[in-house]
Amino acid sequence: MEGDPREALLVKPVEEDEVDLKTKLWVENKKMWVVAGPAIFTRFSTFGINVISQAYVGHIGATELAAYALVFTLLTRFANGLLLGAANGLETLCGQAYGARQYHMLGIYLQRSWIVLIFLTTALVPVYVFATPILIALGQDEDIAKEAGKIALWFIPVIYSFIVSFTCQMYLQAQSKNMIITYLAVLSLTIHIFLSWLLTVKYHYGVPGAMVSTILAYWIPNIGQLIFVTCGGCPETWSGFSTLAFKDLWPVIKFSMSSGAMLCLELWYNAILILLTGNLKNARVAVDALSICLNINGWEMMISLGFLAAASVRVSNELGRGDSKAAKFSIVNIVVTSTSIGLVLFVFFLFFRERLAYIFTNDEDVAVEVAHLSPLLAFSILMNSVQPVLSGVAVGAGWQSVVVYVNLGCYYLIGIPIGVILGYVIKLEVEGVWIGMLMGTLVQTIVLMIITKRTDWDKQVSVARTRLKRFFVDDQPTDGSSAL
Repeated sequence: MEGDPREALLVKPVEEDEVDLKTKLWVENKKMWVVAGPAIFTRFSTFGINVISQAYVGHIGATELAAYALVFTLLTRFANGLLLGAANGLETLCGQAYGARQYHMLGIYLQRSWIVLIFLTTALVPVYVFATPILIALGQDEDIAKEAGKIALWFIPVIYSFIVSFTCQMYLQAQSKNMIITYLAVLSLTIHIFLSWLLTVKYHYGVPGAMVSTILAYWIPNIGQLIFVTCGGCPETWSGFSTLAFKDLWPVIKFSMSSGAMLCLELWYNAILILLTGNLKNARVAVDALSICLNINGWEMMISLGFLAAASVRVSNELGRGDSKAAKFSIVNIVVTSTSIGLVLFVFFLFFRERLAYIFTNDEDVAVEVAHLSPLLAFSILMNSVQPVLSGVAVGAGWQSVVVYVNLGCYYLIGIPIGVILGYVIKLEVEGVWIGMLMGTLVQTIVLMIITKRTDWDKQVSVARTRLKRFFVDDQPTDGSSAL
């Protein structure tokens, strides 16, 4: 039928004129950095919220620092992984739909994702309410666990903020409209720095003061994103709230579950590292030092996660557009760029050691332990420059269910058992646990590289088209389901 928009899903893209490699690289890098640049900056700002909070809490006391580290690294990584992973299903669908120019579908997907994530978040609340007995049952120090239980209650509004934050970011990234997120993140970070100083240093409100500032810092960008999305910032992809959001939720739930499992297995990996360390001798120093190292590693991960976002958007857009060659070229370009940056940072962190620890603590024992762990930190940074990009490729192509098995095998059947043997049996303690975890990450990276290299990308184009045609037909408005 002439003018049928479904034809966009069936027509192959027009072949582009042959261009030299330099021109292709220039064009591809511009497309990559349009997504990666704002994504990296936004993640730096968002991660900075936690770093600032932890820095102020750390100067209140060592027990408070260890408690905050447990709640954020163990419990909140649990929530973060589940919710971010569930939202990754939205990233695949929005990216491929936008590439295929099926713009109306993005707003429906966004609303469906909100519904799914609200239920998931509410199911996580008891974990925070009963944080103290949970942590004690897991073998953590009782004093630290009691303080962590108090801090955990403050994190309940934070985990609800993830619903809007993750979904809106992925919805906007698919359209390369994520600069607005960057502006809001910078505003939020600036306010957080001032409020944290005001409430903890000037007025001495302690941990409650730091957490009030943290909650506001997470919610300010969300309010701005919602206003931008619903009030004219995305006229092509947002046409109002619709009852279609409640239709056919089960396919979205299944896609979200596989995405959530993929990322949860990855993010909980570091959480288990903290948990195992909490059972070693001199746990306070070990947990404090390791949490500082993971925070520094987390800063670098913000760069890698920016490239993860770029890989996901570029691959999903090109698959939606039907261009398998462009998708493969994007993957190579992003992997090479991210790895090059990782090599520079690897050398940098080898030379700065304990000097970075004093940003977070005044305890010399903790700083010395950080210096001791620095070589492992540097190797983690190097590997993290490759692995997240490959995960982004999986998200863009919609392979989340495959990566679940890869993560399960590499992390939990290889990395953690080796870490336990090295740390507890061979008595290498923190270093042994971390070496084991690094080995799991290395194996996972190699497996993902093999999968990516052996993938039939022409077949992936067909898979993306089939998915979009199915959702396109299912999501057409009827007389009884118009926008509200």
